[in-house]
Amino acid sequence: MSNLIAITGKGGVGKTTIAALLIQGLIRRNCKPVLAVDADPNMCLDAALGVKAVDTVGGVREEAREIAGKGMAVGVSKQELLEMKIAGCLVEANDFDLIAMGRPEGPGCYCYANNVLKSVLVEISSHYPFVVLDNEAGLENLSRRIVQKVDLLVMVTDPSRQGLETVYRLHALAREMEMKYNRLAIIINRLRRNELPVQAAGMQEKTGADVVLGLPDDAELAEMAERGKSVWLLSPDNGVIKKIDEFLSNVLATD
Repeated sequence: MSNLIAITGKGGVGKTTIAALLIQGLIRRNCKPVLAVDADPNMCLDAALGVKAVDTVGGVREEAREIAGKGMAVGVSKQELLEMKIAGCLVEANDFDLIAMGRPEGPGCYCYANNVLKSVLVEISSHYPFVVLDNEAGLENLSRRIVQKVDLLVMVTDPSRQGLETVYRLHALAREMEMKYNRLAIIINRLRRNELPVQAAGMQEKTGADVVLGLPDDAELAEMAERGKSVWLLSPDNGVIKKIDEFLSNVLATD
């Protein structure tokens, strides 16, 4: 059975970079192959991992509908055609594969694509020991219920007051939506000082988080993100990489 790690948080806090670092960290621990799922329509997880997603779930949905509508898929149901098309969206790398959600099929409508992604995730993910799901920024991704049960839910924020308040709202929404998770981790990213902000005091107790981790504002990582480079180009002794490794050792210790 796959271990599912879902990552959420408000926009601009480094959520996708952390998703890529977690995937990289899992591979270092020999937890491979990893399935990376980019569920953000503003897809950039592929670039952070040094690959290119050409086809997306949203895109092939339209293609499959057109083929079915023209009667070109004789003997194959629309659902079967869609599943085959989505399987073809997989970007294969040495130690991980990636599938991207892409844009919705209509103005503001993710319903059909999300439902398809749910069903396909169940099938595809069964072939991977770990699945890392990089959600869309904001609160809405939880309400869309792409997943309802995860092994590790990671909420990412920056050290700002607004960012920390968003974590509390995300936590409340996850409870409201009855989202089930075995463990909860809160990552406070881009700390200017090597300590958690005062406003974060009591966060672990209030949310019941298993881990509250602070990551420094790292110059090498910032330059990588600005240039659109992959995490594989980071120095092996990078401080953030070391903290991610320690984090994974902690949260996966009971697996």
